[in-house]
Amino acid sequence: MIRARRIWVTAVAVLAIVGSSPGWAQAQPASGTRPLAADRSEGLPPDWSITGEGAARQLVWQSDERVPMGDARVEFYAGDRLLGRPAQAKDGRTFRLGLDGVRLDSVRDLQVRAAGRRLDAPDTAAGTSSGARSGVPVLERLPANPVDPGKPGAYRTVTGKYDLPPVRLPGFTQPVEMRAVVVAPKNADGRRPLALFLHGRHFTCYTPQGEITGDWPCAAGAKPVPSHRGYLRDQRLLASQGYVTVSISANGINGQDWSAEDGGAQARSSLVRQHLARWADWSDRPGSAPAAVRQAPRADLSRVLLVGHSRGGEGVNRAAMDSLYPAPADQDGYHGRVRWHIRGTVLIGPTIFGQNPVPDVPSMTILPGCDGDVSDLQGQVYVDGTRRVSRGSALHSAVYVVGANHNFFNSEWTPGQAAAPADDDFWNDEEQPDPVCSPGTRTRLTADQQHRAGASYIAAAARLFVAKDDRVRPLLDGSGRRAPSADPARVLTNAVGAGRGAGFLPDGKVTVSGGRLCSAVDPSAAKACLSSETAGVSPHFARWATAREPGRRAVALSWSSAGSAARIRPDRPLSLAGAKSLALRVIVPPNTTGTQLDVSVTDSAGRHRTLGRVKADGLPGSDRTASYWAHEVRVPIGSDDAAALDLKRIKSLELTPRSRSGKAWLMDAWAWRPGTPVVREAPLPRVDIGRVTVKEGNSGVRNYQVPVRVAGQGSGQVRLFVSDPVTGRGTDRLVTVRPGTHALDVPVKVEGNPRFGNDIEHDVFVKAVRTAVVGSHLGGVTVENDDPMPSLSVAPIADRVPEGKPLKWLVSLSSVADADIGGMFTLLPVTDGPELSTKDVDPRWLLENSGQSPDPERPLSQMDGLSLGVSVQAGRTSAELVVPTLKDGVAEQPESVRLRLADDSGEPRPGAPVVTGTVVDTP
Repeated sequence: MIRARRIWVTAVAVLAIVGSSPGWAQAQPASGTRPLAADRSEGLPPDWSITGEGAARQLVWQSDERVPMGDARVEFYAGDRLLGRPAQAKDGRTFRLGLDGVRLDSVRDLQVRAAGRRLDAPDTAAGTSSGARSGVPVLERLPANPVDPGKPGAYRTVTGKYDLPPVRLPGFTQPVEMRAVVVAPKNADGRRPLALFLHGRHFTCYTPQGEITGDWPCAAGAKPVPSHRGYLRDQRLLASQGYVTVSISANGINGQDWSAEDGGAQARSSLVRQHLARWADWSDRPGSAPAAVRQAPRADLSRVLLVGHSRGGEGVNRAAMDSLYPAPADQDGYHGRVRWHIRGTVLIGPTIFGQNPVPDVPSMTILPGCDGDVSDLQGQVYVDGTRRVSRGSALHSAVYVVGANHNFFNSEWTPGQAAAPADDDFWNDEEQPDPVCSPGTRTRLTADQQHRAGASYIAAAARLFVAKDDRVRPLLDGSGRRAPSADPARVLTNAVGAGRGAGFLPDGKVTVSGGRLCSAVDPSAAKACLSSETAGVSPHFARWATAREPGRRAVALSWSSAGSAARIRPDRPLSLAGAKSLALRVIVPPNTTGTQLDVSVTDSAGRHRTLGRVKADGLPGSDRTASYWAHEVRVPIGSDDAAALDLKRIKSLELTPRSRSGKAWLMDAWAWRPGTPVVREAPLPRVDIGRVTVKEGNSGVRNYQVPVRVAGQGSGQVRLFVSDPVTGRGTDRLVTVRPGTHALDVPVKVEGNPRFGNDIEHDVFVKAVRTAVVGSHLGGVTVENDDPMPSLSVAPIADRVPEGKPLKWLVSLSSVADADIGGMFTLLPVTDGPELSTKDVDPRWLLENSGQSPDPERPLSQMDGLSLGVSVQAGRTSAELVVPTLKDGVAEQPESVRLRLADDSGEPRPGAPVVTGTVVDTP
């Protein structure tokens, strides 16, 4: 956790979202301002404040130390509801979320999260780590694969670089660099396949004094962080095996992607394809190439592997999509022809904000078991999210690396190896070391061990996807083999695609007995697969933009004695004919051993057969890891089974626990055959959701449609989610899309009125379900307020009171508003008589409004950081400003306090009247 600075300020504000969907409000950068304050019942938690007024109001959180500029999005939550994604200030400690479009009613459960983990406090929802500390296992070493792709090849290598004129990308004010480092085989004959690397989101600039920023371009005296040079060892390995490799710089995107609704995915895709276009030119006209390219063999652009780290993973996924299914021209920064063929992608600790993997391009996703940045391991969706979307011939592999963190796959993000300052991203607590991921534990990898394992598996993907060498497939497809070159890393895999047959958990109706069909992402305790008390999380259950999402589910099993079967019955029989095995992906709790399940099937004639028994041990895990991950296990289907059953018509699957007690979750089960099918990309429609901005108007009702573009070929199904801007809840439905569609049937009713209010965003999300791909997954209708903010006035209610009674003033608006209207009052020195002191007011009120104690006694106007805030709630015209006083029983002269309405910087507003309150002795 990032230890938050204790400020103890309070403010009146939000939490029932009015103008943002489940929280897609965009933060606006602003200068630092003093916090509002209010009474304790309406106060913000420590380290939070609200600044500004009206449309300029911002919710601010400040940490006591710099929060690394990582790939996971920092998000503000109210309990389980996403408020929005704040902007990070240059100090690295302050985060601001614009409240224009967000309404707060309670602020008792504000949270800061990144990829599911808390940044502002210990994550109590995950439980304590004590249970996870006992008996952390070291996994047995898997059998070695006969072919090890991590061994260097026969070629010597040559290294160079190029730096081309920068390019402009849509939505970014500053041009983006075209800089790269090239590593190629020396004296290699013929054209050679190309591997392109794209780094993730990291600090962009650093100084010799060790200062780091996210600026772009870098200020005078600062240098760009050379993140693109962090994969040189991976490049050299591939180059020794005959690949031309290039790693490109993306600092210009990292310094500007905070403003992009998709986190910069489309921009990164554009940058990748800009480089590929140059390589296509140079392959045709070698004399026009930079020196670094001329010294390399010609690249074969029909055999391209894309490797992306973190947000770079999301970027190369989008580049693969855009190469097959072009993006709308106004969103894209590349408008030329596609003169290359993406044979596969490697995604290292990737983000997937859009949850839109490309189903017909093979992929390998590396999941670092100790990832402290993208800590929910949401990259598992690149595997799970392709199920049944298209032809299913492409292999999609998840590679779980126990003990690996996020940063050390890139040497320029690794302490002791990087030119710029670098750190270990795993959020270690020195007072309470993590039993799995703290440095020095048996399971945590060193930086060199981790990078070597990453290089071996990148080479495995290249050899399978590009070179078509099926001998390395068992390293990636869940067959349980290891690459000795990756030792001592413990690496496990599961996979979908590659010709796996229809599954036992399709989107249609499934009947479960003896177990529970649970939702992977529904927060309801009755429906969720993992309870809120679970120590740790599951990559398969990583949350998306909506709290509830149909179609992402599993079968939960729990037993206290052996022998009670769980039966899964799809709505139609499935075929296992011709399969070598039945493959299952099964989660068991971390740190458990010896879970055993008998696997049986029943055909449509009622004939029953037990195919075999599987065993699964849990991953090493703690409450800080995403270790509820599915092992792939298989039971063979032999000739005796074929004789005893009608394998073409299997109606149910039964799992019978044989261990004494335990828990398990079945993710899916398929007919499995060895081999790597030929991949042919299907012609699919592509869906891009747009956004339209409209004025509210003063009267009448207008209906608007959410803009959408559908291009490509054929028809497909997508699931459409529509968020209610008032409640934050959403509805969903399946929609059929065809090329040429310009609007989905999502009417948005806008009712005009003359009252001031927040901008309101009616957000729409979309996800591919069948034979479709999704580019821009988020859009909708933004309704802009077009009415002036009411003026504010103050009148006394009780401005002369006996000690022990509260001073009160009525703060009134000139007219009713549809948004909370806040005011902040600063304290002025009293010019006539004694001033109210710190000993004259309630000490709890003083602490909450200033973070200070009454001692030593001093006038209230001399207290640093003390200002009083009040908020008039939407639909009302007034609120009370209160100063609670104490009865001390000491005879003294009347004491006063002077207040004046302040601007958003906390300074007295010129021309604003002075408000005075007086406290007299008790009669």
